[in-house]
Amino acid sequence: MKNPTIIAQSPGRINIIGEHTDYNDGFVLPAAIDKKSIFRLTKNNTPDTVNIKALNVDQQFSFQLSNFHPLPSGGWQNYIMGVVHELQEIGAEFTGFDGAFDGDVPIGGGMSSSAALECSMAVGLNELFDLKFDVWQLIKASQMAEHNFVGIKCGIMDQFASMMGRKNQVMLLDCRSLEFEYYPFDLGDYQLLLLNTNVSHTLASSDYNTRRSECESGVAMIQKGFSAVKNLRDVTPEILQNYKGKLSDSVYRRCHHIVTENQRVLDATDALKHKDIKLLGTLIYQSHHSLQHDYEVSCPELDFLVDFTKNKDYILGSRMMGGGFGGCTISIIKKEKVEDFIELAGAAYEKQFGITLTPYEVSIGDGGSLGMAIK
Repeated sequence: MKNPTIIAQSPGRINIIGEHTDYNDGFVLPAAIDKKSIFRLTKNNTPDTVNIKALNVDQQFSFQLSNFHPLPSGGWQNYIMGVVHELQEIGAEFTGFDGAFDGDVPIGGGMSSSAALECSMAVGLNELFDLKFDVWQLIKASQMAEHNFVGIKCGIMDQFASMMGRKNQVMLLDCRSLEFEYYPFDLGDYQLLLLNTNVSHTLASSDYNTRRSECESGVAMIQKGFSAVKNLRDVTPEILQNYKGKLSDSVYRRCHHIVTENQRVLDATDALKHKDIKLLGTLIYQSHHSLQHDYEVSCPELDFLVDFTKNKDYILGSRMMGGGFGGCTISIIKKEKVEDFIELAGAAYEKQFGITLTPYEVSIGDGGSLGMAIK
């Protein structure tokens, strides 16, 4: 009898506002999108062998469940092995299986194709082997796959958004308590537009981890005077001001971004409650300025695209989205102006950098789920 095939899917995500706050125990405002990773999994009647195909890039990879380690060269294989390892760490028992995945979440676009891949696989394995893990165990296993097998000390936002998304709603997540709340996302005559710079400057993982350590060093200094401070989440603008000149300039600015970005997230949820889309746009512009100058994770291509929106009365806000150093900008733009703006921005960007933009009009969708099992 043929083994059944399990189909699982999990989406990429956008983040309206709240960048780099998640690993500082702060607040974020993400949403799942209508682009996803799809994983097909079936048992292969071996005790130990895993065979995986990456259909989008036409690559295959095999490993033994009893003996596997991260590949020094990196790549999608480490995400796969990382999920298996982290599920094993919390008690999963596997026999050999085959898998294949593809999807339409852009790689390197800041929409977290990695979390979509991890979560779709975790959902599928949970079903295939009847592991009975709850959604938070799957979220955390997917996050820790990046820590331990990929080497990026990411926060929990990406995996949370991929698993917990709800159509037409954004989620305010408290990354310390993991409490969350859904907010309707209705932009009226406006919509979201992502513009992919199609650049990825080499620093992503190393500089990401450097930013995290800079934040931690700031906290260590502040704790000497304020023992109740556990993370930058606990630092107010008034407390931080006391350390201007005591912290190095770069560490102060890193901390300043996190402290002010947390407040912007909370202000953004108030703007959504009151349907104040103009205020939301203003906060998004402020976020980019902070990411560019305080956190220093932007790049010339992202800054160019954000600056290009600023004299357009039909655009309310724009910023870089994701870890930085490339990827997408996210903008709030009048629906009727989308095509004209894409043409204008694309021509200006190509003239400036010799690179073609990729635009994405995204809608907000549901989180990870199982498809039909194929007998």
